[in-house]
This record gives sequence, structure tokens and C-alpha cells, in this order.
Amino acid sequence: DSLYRRHPVGGLLVWATESKTAAHRGDGPRVAGVVKLLLDGQQRMTSLYGAVRGTPPKFFDGNAQAFSGLHFNLESESFEFYQPMKMKDDPLWIDVTELMKKGTTGLGEFVTRLAAQPALAPKVGDYVGRLSRLLGITDIDLHIEEVTGADKSLDVVVDIFNRVNSGGTKLSKGDLALARICADWPEGRDAMKAKLTEWAKAGFHFNLDWLLRSVNTVLTGEAKFQHLHEKSAAEVQDALARTTRHIDTSLNLIGGRLGLDHDQVFFGRFGVPVMARYLDQRQTKKLGAMDEKERDKLLFWYVQAAMWGRFSGSTESFIDQDLAALEGADGGLDKLVEQLRLWHGGLRAERGHFTGWSLGARFYPVLYLL
Repeated sequence: DSLYRRHPVGGLLVWATESKTAAHRGDGPRVAGVVKLLLDGQQRMTSLYGAVRGTPPKFFDGNAQAFSGLHFNLESESFEFYQPMKMKDDPLWIDVTELMKKGTTGLGEFVTRLAAQPALAPKVGDYVGRLSRLLGITDIDLHIEEVTGADKSLDVVVDIFNRVNSGGTKLSKGDLALARICADWPEGRDAMKAKLTEWAKAGFHFNLDWLLRSVNTVLTGEAKFQHLHEKSAAEVQDALARTTRHIDTSLNLIGGRLGLDHDQVFFGRFGVPVMARYLDQRQTKKLGAMDEKERDKLLFWYVQAAMWGRFSGSTESFIDQDLAALEGADGGLDKLVEQLRLWHGGLRAERGHFTGWSLGARFYPVLYLL
């Protein structure tokens, strides 16, 4: 409606960043080595794209029907979604998407329809002007502000977005890192969602951010997303395959050995990225299968980290500390367990810890395990 009336609808904010093998959607040319990610304006662009093309853009996850049936009234110059009782057989209600898709050809068709109605003939000139104005929406230039430069790291860009969009939804570093990855590997998001669906069917519900953080720990050896977007699509694709394999192993161990076999008793989920990194390092060093002692030590660390709420505070910082404990000549499970012991001041469960016994209490899964 604002675009039709030529009212300002605000500018767009994009991040122009280097890309090795960027894929892109749309008809416009792409500057070699650069991809532009839309930071602010996604709802406006999604709505406009949907109304003009009658279908949602590929990245849209919501109800595709939300974009169908937008109509424009030539008399009142108002927009409404299709209502059969109100609009059927009324030539003054124009299907916006039909007009947009047919362009100037469609304009001629609509004019012919209107002219065929004697009662409307006197105002056909006005209606043609309104139809042309509606069609002209796609020619409007929107102001685009670009965030660019080598100093614009993931952290800086997220901070810029959250300042500009202070009243709206916050952008997480995971969201932006994933968007950056999908510029090089458009199928990446779908591949991750397919794996999340698979785990959900087995009773474990994780989100994209958690899976991406797990991939990040395996690929970069740290929890923060600051280097993930610098990796190539092939590296991320390979890391996702390795990570999901290690998560499967971890879930099988936790479910099979500890009995924590579904979501309501699965606690300490941010311990799993650390386990995945450990398993990946073992595979890289070609150490073969774990023996019982090593397997149980890994599970001991996982349960203890979950019991004492290791990751309930500064999640990234504690994951990074644990990942660091796995590195170096003296790194490994013993160092990981010792670090946990020093952090908590001991690993002994006492009677009092079980006073909170209900579902949701930290020691409820421990009772289930026992």
C-alpha cells in the first residue's frame, strides 16, 4: 500500500562480503567474488516478492499460502486478500499477482475487461492510471546501505544489525554465519534441517543453532562463530557429514549406556559438541575404536558436566575451555575431567542434590539414569 502511494518504506541494509563460490538466486548479475546478504528488510522483500510472483522465495519457511490472493480495488484503491463472497464477479477487484506476472500485456487485458462493462466505461481512464501505478511498484528504487570492508567481521556486522534493528528480532551470530554459508552452499540449510528431523523422529529435538555450533566446534576447534564463515562450502559440507556422524555416536552412547534416550531426560546438550570434537580428533589421528575405559570416561565427563550445569551460564566460554583441554600433547579426557573437577570443586553427588526431583530439575535425569 505504501509503495502504491509512493510513500517511503525505508532502506535496505546489506552486508557485502567476499565469496569463493557463491551461488545466487534471481536474474541479476553477480559481481565475481562478492555476495550481498540482506541484513535488514527481509520481511519487506519477502512480502514484495510473494505478491509480485505469487510464490514465496526459496528461503521462506512459513505458510506459502500467505502470498496468494492479494487483490486491489480500483475504486477504493485498497488492498485485501481474496474473499469469494465480496470479490467474485466484481471487475473492480484486481488480482495483484496476475497483473504483475503479465506486466503490460496484462494491463491491456484488464482494460479490455473494464471497457466491456458499460457502467464502468466513464472511469476507465482513472482505472488505467491506477493499474499503471500498481504495475510501476516493481520499478521503484529503494535506498540500499552497504556494510563492507575487511574490518567488518561477523561480530561487527551482528552488532551493526542489532543497533539498527534495536526494536525488532535480534540477529544471532549463528543466523548470520548460516546465511553466509548458504550463499556458497544453498542446500546447506535443508541438509541440516533433514538431519534435525531425523533426530526428532528418534525423540531428540535440537535446533539449527545447536547443530551449527557443533559443526563449528568440529571444523574450527572453537565455540565462537567468528571463523566459520571464512570456510569454503566444501569444508562446511564435509564437516557437517563428520559432525552428524559423531553426534549419532554420542547419542547412541548416551541413550544406550546411560539410558538417557529421549528429550525429557536428555540434559547437558552443549556437552555433545565437545564430544563430537573429541571423536573427530580421534578419527583424524586414526586411533581406531574406543575401548570400554575411554568410552566410560567420556560418558563420565558428559554426565558430570550436565549434573553441575557446566554450560548453563557462559556457554561459548565454557565450550571453548573444554575444547582447549582436548588440545596439545597433554590434552585429552583426563584433562577435561580434571578441569571440570577444579571448576566445580569436586564431583561427588550428595543427598541434598536430589531434593529437586521433579521433571525439569537438573538431577531428574540422574534419577532416570540410575
